Amino acid sequence: MRRRTTDAEPAFRELFEAAYDDLLCFVERRTPLAGADDVVAEAFLTAWRRFDDVPDSLDEARAWLFTVAHNILRNRQRSDRRQHSLALRILREPGGSGALEADSVATRVDLTRAWQRLAPADQEALTLTVFEGLSGSQAARLLGISRPAFSLRLLRARRRLRHHLPPRLDPEPTPAPARTAPQGARA
Repeated sequence: MRRRTTDAEPAFRELFEAAYDDLLCFVERRTPLAGADDVVAEAFLTAWRRFDDVPDSLDEARAWLFTVAHNILRNRQRSDRRQHSLALRILREPGGSGALEADSVATRVDLTRAWQRLAPADQEALTLTVFEGLSGSQAARLLGISRPAFSLRLLRARRRLRHHLPPRLDPEPTPAPARTAPQGARA
């Protein structure tokens, strides 16, 4: 780190103010809200420690921070999986929580299982566009692939998620033999 402190502080402050809200939203969609602030703080701490590695362009620096946060989250995934497995074992125990909570948990478990069946590349394609609001070009650049390759990945990721969801969670109507003639345009 050879950048002078007097030069780094204003630049870091500008980066922090410009990227904090977006980075927090990015992380909140991938981790429980209680841990999101810690991940964002760790990402900015990494940026401060490695400020010479942060790109000069604000857009590129923002993408760099997203990558740092993504890596922090990946490092925490193993712990989250253990906690999830423990919760499932507790739910299987007799005398567990009430029926309403069990239905809610079952729905979340089904969605989690469908999500976990997706390849990491499919998960990222969906979250970058749906939750983060990145354009196809921005998401492709973040992932280091071409725009057409990203579009194809996104299309396939959506299909795979639909395939893994049980019929009651599938956002699209299930292809049942009892389909009737269309009664109007669907939104």
